[in-house]
Amino acid sequence: MPLALPAAAGVPSVVLCTLNAKYIHASLGLRYLLANMGDLKPRTVLREFTIARKPQELLDELLATLGPKQAGATQVIGFGVYIWNVTQTEALLRLLKAQRPDIKVVLGGPEVSHEVDEQAIVRLADHVITGWGDTSFPKLCRALIHGPKPLMKVIAGEQAPLEQIVLPYDEYTEADLAHRLLYVEASRGCPFKCEFCLSSLDKTATAFDLDAFLAQMQGLYARGARNFKFVDRTFNLKIDASVRILQFFLERLTDDLFVHFEVIPDHLPDRLKAMIAQFPPGVLQFEVGIQSFNVDVQKRISRKQDNAKTVTNLGWLVNESNAHLHTDLIFGLPGETLESFAQGFNQLHALKPHEIQLGILKRLRGTPIARHTIEYGMVYETEPPYTVLQTGAVDAQTMQRFTRFARYWDLVANSGRFTQTLAVLLDAPSPFNGFLDFADWLWRTTAKTSGLSPEMLVDALADYLCSQRGLALEAAQHTLLADYVASGARANPKALQGLLPRRATPATGGGKGLAQRQERHGAAQRMEVPVP
Repeated sequence: MPLALPAAAGVPSVVLCTLNAKYIHASLGLRYLLANMGDLKPRTVLREFTIARKPQELLDELLATLGPKQAGATQVIGFGVYIWNVTQTEALLRLLKAQRPDIKVVLGGPEVSHEVDEQAIVRLADHVITGWGDTSFPKLCRALIHGPKPLMKVIAGEQAPLEQIVLPYDEYTEADLAHRLLYVEASRGCPFKCEFCLSSLDKTATAFDLDAFLAQMQGLYARGARNFKFVDRTFNLKIDASVRILQFFLERLTDDLFVHFEVIPDHLPDRLKAMIAQFPPGVLQFEVGIQSFNVDVQKRISRKQDNAKTVTNLGWLVNESNAHLHTDLIFGLPGETLESFAQGFNQLHALKPHEIQLGILKRLRGTPIARHTIEYGMVYETEPPYTVLQTGAVDAQTMQRFTRFARYWDLVANSGRFTQTLAVLLDAPSPFNGFLDFADWLWRTTAKTSGLSPEMLVDALADYLCSQRGLALEAAQHTLLADYVASGARANPKALQGLLPRRATPATGGGKGLAQRQERHGAAQRMEVPVP
């Protein structure tokens, strides 16, 4: 049998494709694949879309890229599949296979690396690479195009030594640098075993050669890159490397430099503190995963965290550094009650981090959290994103109640638009219960968790503070007016009519600056889910 021919000159043999949650996100994984395509790289193109677009539109663009079917030529599309895009990717793949069954489809990514036999999208594909694809995907493409044909549908990705992997940062285009958040990684893997996280399956963390990595960062910086989001699971694991990376950015300070790191909260030695303390405001953002302060829950999910050191370090970061602190809590962990979560929330809030991101547990495919399902009454959605619906400690109604709490918390607290009003709102024996009362009231009076404009929230907060908290209208208006003007908004909420300056000048920093930082931060794995 003759070997398959490559596509005609000017027509790609391989298309790398994924559906991002937002345009601002740029796929680091696909750029790794592109950088490592070797002899196939000149015939490989990258196409990124967003999940908001219609599948037929995406198919039309992909087929236009590939051109008409060519006799004897094999063409490949590799899809990056994640929890936030699997549904839309499956719809696209169904259309593709109906119209062009000759195109070989290869899937990769965390969503199709586990439990592959259970997934409809896997049945539609020709091949699936589980785990690392940096070298395995190019090898598979060569076999599909040149032969001999691979015998296996599901292929375990080869975990190549990091020094054999071509770094992907030259694959960021000028448009990426100008308009998108750039994801980078100085290391891969994680030594910790938190059972809700796919990184718990890693044996350890491995670092890229630091000199080579920093040379790539210098290349990006020289091309104008100023936003860097490190996806390392534990940036501050190896302090020598952490200090060198921070020193690199400290020597290149500009007014628009922004660098995001994910750090473990109980490992902040003095040498690292000394480096962090040298950065001015607005440059560093640290994402700190607390998840739970409940010791029993921590042990249950194999999470090692020194709570005393965590509290001390968070206090230092808030009070002694200029870093923007984005902290995370997860609701719905096995055995965690609403009451114990509230205690952890109050403890974290007292430390005054800039943001508290409230997540709800999701059972990611392959994660060890599944072992608690029966014993702790865990019930999850059967479709992505596999959010927990109830547990033995939290009934379904309470879970929905918290989901609304988290949504309103984002709109009021994390938006940065209501700094002074939030302090009034949380001025209660328990900040958590104070906001929960507002969240319950807002749901009763609006039955909405989306479509709530800042002006609608201003009016709702004025109504609540006066009718439910007994605050004088003038006092509520005074606080809300200060927040509204500082946010830079220009509309005219009913509660503030006749009080707004004719042409309020938006304040620099404050709520507007925080909103910009959040947009740049993105949170690639986070997706907005309809709230009951």
